[in-house]
Amino acid sequence: MDLLALADFNLVARHEGFGRAARAAARPKATLSRRVAELEAGLNLRLFERGGRVLKLTEEGRALYERTAALLTELDETASEIASGGHAPRGRLRISAPLLFSQTAMGKLAAGFALKYPQVQLEVTTEDRPVDMVEEGYDLVIRVNPDPDQNLVGRIFLRDRLVAVAAPGLARPSGDQTVPAVVRGGGDHAADWEVTLPTGRSRLAVAPVLRLSSMIMVRDAVRAGAGVARLPISLVSHDLASGALVHWGDVEGPEIALWTLYPSRRLLSARVSAFLAFLKEAFPMGTPDELAAFVAP
Repeated sequence: MDLLALADFNLVARHEGFGRAARAAARPKATLSRRVAELEAGLNLRLFERGGRVLKLTEEGRALYERTAALLTELDETASEIASGGHAPRGRLRISAPLLFSQTAMGKLAAGFALKYPQVQLEVTTEDRPVDMVEEGYDLVIRVNPDPDQNLVGRIFLRDRLVAVAAPGLARPSGDQTVPAVVRGGGDHAADWEVTLPTGRSRLAVAPVLRLSSMIMVRDAVRAGAGVARLPISLVSHDLASGALVHWGDVEGPEIALWTLYPSRRLLSARVSAFLAFLKEAFPMGTPDELAAFVAP
């Protein structure tokens, strides 16, 4: 197989069009079209559906792109390292991270990583939705309790847990009394929360009075006395220590685990390996206390 033609095919697939690929690479559009046609002829496969202004990968084309894009990137990186005579991480590193972790820790992490590896162009996108790493061009994603994915491998690098907290002025209910609650999003309709204290387990009957889209907003509303909330201990440990918030109990439920994920069919690049090592240095034990100390004001 002609590697140059394969590289041109990947270029066109990545930019979703011959024109955009030609402009991005400063190459003639006709040359790219000819090279892709030669590759299709050599494989006896149609790799693109050509119609109107839309250029779409066929099923075979998508399979070829997913299996070769990462390998070509590794070849380019290896050649660059050999040519430069060194093995320092370099090039663009694209990461997708969840909202709360980005708001509290990612800025500081990104700054430290950039200072340590100045030849890496780090790009972080904040979003909680699942992303397609191949389609959207991410090298690494950080997710909270992700669903299993046979196309990805990864590891847990941080653990956290939920606690019920409230402002000191909010009276804890007795009996079947309900207490105002601040919840994240619109999907939390639970009328009761199970919590654990040193004295034993108890049930809180709650009535949501605020539904907010981020944990930071929830914490701020709770600080202001709007109600009780379930929040990660790493986010409120300093408020608990200072007395700005009161601990109403540990919330029953699954552990919060932050994972780093990357494609299983791809050899780890020097950039990804460096970032994973950097996370390990920042959170050697992966405990909530480490995260709380890292994000402390």
